[in-house]
Amino acid sequence: MATRYRTLMALLLLSALPASASQVIPEGYREVAQQARVPANLLYAVALTESGSALPQGIRPWPWTLNVSGRGYQYATRSDACGALQRFVLTTNAKHIDVGPGQINLGWNGQHFATPCDLLAPYPNLQLAAQLLRQHYDRWQSWPEAAGRYHHPAGGKPAQRYRAQVLHHLQNLPS
Repeated sequence: MATRYRTLMALLLLSALPASASQVIPEGYREVAQQARVPANLLYAVALTESGSALPQGIRPWPWTLNVSGRGYQYATRSDACGALQRFVLTTNAKHIDVGPGQINLGWNGQHFATPCDLLAPYPNLQLAAQLLRQHYDRWQSWPEAAGRYHHPAGGKPAQRYRAQVLHHLQNLPS
């Protein structure tokens, strides 16, 4: 019961806003971004790009999102997402599985978590997403470049397309 309560509270902090609210960056994203020294609006824009889901409040990141071999899946609960993730791990190369609000790649970054389902914990997922953004910024000295390379570290056209998607979300966010 305590785990379910913590998960519900994390979800509320990370994505739930009143129906009348404009696109505001939730406090949980602000805290994670501050710890990693990344702009909160950029971290939130990346999460919107990676796991955005249409909710009554508008598009919001959804913590229980999987992308397997290019196909997106969203689940109502962390438990449902974990069960699906465990099944996908048996049949799919881990480098083709992205998990959670930041869509952390299981093959490239799963070693940061004890189990695949641990990637579904919203805060640790976003903490690693923020760390990855920071690492790309430290190398390239550009937040837009860091955003593009978050998706495609080698750069090029895939990074450019992704960067454009993130910048589109940034236009609707406070700085």
